[in-house]
Amino acid sequence: MIDKLEINHLRTLDALYQFSNISVAAEHLSVSQQAISLQLKKLRIILGDQLFVRTGHGMIPTPYAKEIESHIQQILIQINSIPPAKILSPQEIERTLVICATDYTQEVIVTDLIRELRQYAPKIKVIITNIEHANLTKKIHLGTIDLVFTTSAYVPEGLISTPLFTEKYLCVTANKAIKRTHDLSLEQLTKHDFVIVSPGIGSFIGSADTWFEQQGFPRQVTVSAPSFHMAKEILKHSDMVGFIPSRLLPYEGLFELPLEKYPPGYQVVAAHHPNTKNDLLISWLLDSIQKKFTN
Repeated sequence: MIDKLEINHLRTLDALYQFSNISVAAEHLSVSQQAISLQLKKLRIILGDQLFVRTGHGMIPTPYAKEIESHIQQILIQINSIPPAKILSPQEIERTLVICATDYTQEVIVTDLIRELRQYAPKIKVIITNIEHANLTKKIHLGTIDLVFTTSAYVPEGLISTPLFTEKYLCVTANKAIKRTHDLSLEQLTKHDFVIVSPGIGSFIGSADTWFEQQGFPRQVTVSAPSFHMAKEILKHSDMVGFIPSRLLPYEGLFELPLEKYPPGYQVVAAHHPNTKNDLLISWLLDSIQKKFTN
């Protein structure tokens, strides 16, 4: 009875594989929960298997459902790759693009990107949101976020990640009492209080703390700021020290402290759902950014 399978049946299965939840799958497909339940009932008859079993951890696929998962995905990939009859020119595209970005990537990437987008596709509307680790995966799968600019360490599993460039940290302060006649050792540096950036979660543990401990010189974090902009302003009006990405410097009122050793940098990436890999607008955006930072 496999010949009775329809595209909507396959999309229902794919959504259940992704979310393991009828309610979330229904929202993703813009249909009612009842519609998903009816589709699943039909699929059980057509394929002769329960396919998904309700548990305390959601809808769990049966062994048979796991066996056919790759086949379902391959069929949908082939269907999604069918080119449209007419491709609109960039000047004709009308849509809303939702970009989720850290405060760093908003300043370094998104600002210039909006300017270029206004010339390339002037009818595009753009919503820019701050990075939110808690609901990021769900919103991307639901299609409410199109593109994410973040670091490679924070890309949710299952997304396509495109490396853009590598960033390094520089140590800065407004404290003129700190001598700059030679490179500071970590022992000298960690005698000062630190400002760190912890977006969204508010923590006194920053990305470099493990590194400092491995070097044998744990640091004292006194202020945790939600953004690099706030961190720079706090540093500007205090005697503390902090690490700021190099592309956000120089900054009026702050000067660099040369060090004997630096914490490792990080890779900046763009991430998006596999369903958008053939999206011409997303492809143009990524190509434009990569050209900017490789030239």
